[in-house]
Amino acid sequence: MLSAEEKSATPKPPPARKADGVPVKVVVFDGDLKRGVPNATVWIGRRRLHTDRRGVAATRLAPGPALIAVRKPGYSPASRRYDFRRFPTFTFRVYQPRLQWTMYGADPARTGVHAGVRLRPPFRIVWSIAHGDLIEFPAVVSDGFAYIANGSGTVQAFSMRRGTLAWRRDTRTIMASSLAVWRDKLIVHGMGDGRVRVLDRKNGRVLWSKRIGSAIESSPVVRYGVDYFGTRDGRVVALNLRTRRVRWVHYSGAKITASVSLAGRTAYVGNYGGRVTALDTRTGRVRWSSSVNGRVYGTAPVADGRLFVPSSTGGSVTAFSTRGAQLWSFYTGSYVYSSPVTWAGRVVFGSYNGVLYGLSARTGGVQWSVPIGGSISGAPVIVDGVAYAASFGNRTVGVDVRTGRVIFRFPHGQYVPVSGNGSRLLLHGYSRIWAVEPRRQR
Repeated sequence: MLSAEEKSATPKPPPARKADGVPVKVVVFDGDLKRGVPNATVWIGRRRLHTDRRGVAATRLAPGPALIAVRKPGYSPASRRYDFRRFPTFTFRVYQPRLQWTMYGADPARTGVHAGVRLRPPFRIVWSIAHGDLIEFPAVVSDGFAYIANGSGTVQAFSMRRGTLAWRRDTRTIMASSLAVWRDKLIVHGMGDGRVRVLDRKNGRVLWSKRIGSAIESSPVVRYGVDYFGTRDGRVVALNLRTRRVRWVHYSGAKITASVSLAGRTAYVGNYGGRVTALDTRTGRVRWSSSVNGRVYGTAPVADGRLFVPSSTGGSVTAFSTRGAQLWSFYTGSYVYSSPVTWAGRVVFGSYNGVLYGLSARTGGVQWSVPIGGSISGAPVIVDGVAYAASFGNRTVGVDVRTGRVIFRFPHGQYVPVSGNGSRLLLHGYSRIWAVEPRRQR
């Protein structure tokens, strides 16, 4: 038996070691589809984890600030700093590029079809927001936020979840075009001052601007960092957004309000002289040029080797092959300001006679026609097989593209009908936007 002196001299065993830190969780959540993302790679500092089937990555660490990064094929990579002392669970929303609506016409070819969005009526209204002035062109949407400009040049960003305003920027110039999302930036074209502005998407701050020298009504389309657009003095411009320098200019000879369509290495655009021109995207060299029977105001979509050109004063839509051969023309007897859209062998467009037409893309034959009560000026949009069109009769109508049956009516509308993302559509009125989602989720 040890004496008291011997006991005091004996070294004490170390206390049982507790597990390092406290339990924390990162929940990786699809911001559009509203569900957890399984098998995502999560870094918390240098610690690498993977989410389970519910989208949860759990570990133990010392509470405090940490940089969190998430990667998953099919999703945009994202990183964010979070302080786990605030709360041990952090929900990290990530987004799929295929579900975002980043430009006018939905894609570079301006088909007006968003293939990734699968939403059909009946809908319920989730929220609405006023924009203060004329909305002539649709909102673009990316990573949980929508961005839109009105006629007086105010750009606003608002949450797709709540409809709350995130920021606003007054450009102090008239605007008559849509925006475009490029990376973490917004591309903005000014009609009143002929400037291209590049805004930070987080706060609307103008990062830089460049004066082109003539009014721009053409909506941006960006590929490989180059913005392609037309101007009032008839130029087609390719502006390198990385170097801030003009790559090339083509003089078309007449005013351009249409947006440029891109397919492969060719840019297509029409002008007020009734000319439609195909240009090499790298050099601006003319591949071919042809004419229609009146001014080209709207944008010509490209699909399945064909280009569909609207003529406002000619009251027609003319189809060309992408090599320049004229294939057919269809006359409505009234102005066609509406840009056509095309899907599943159909070409859909509106006329000032108040009729929405669905034609065969191959022959130009009428497959169906629907009077919607008011002149149609804006471009229709096709989502999940439904063509939406708005009219000056202050209404929006949705038509099944294959059958021509009206399956949706909304008592507001003016120019553009809809845009949206993977979970909600945005219905556009004269100066107000409504967010809607299906009453029955798939």
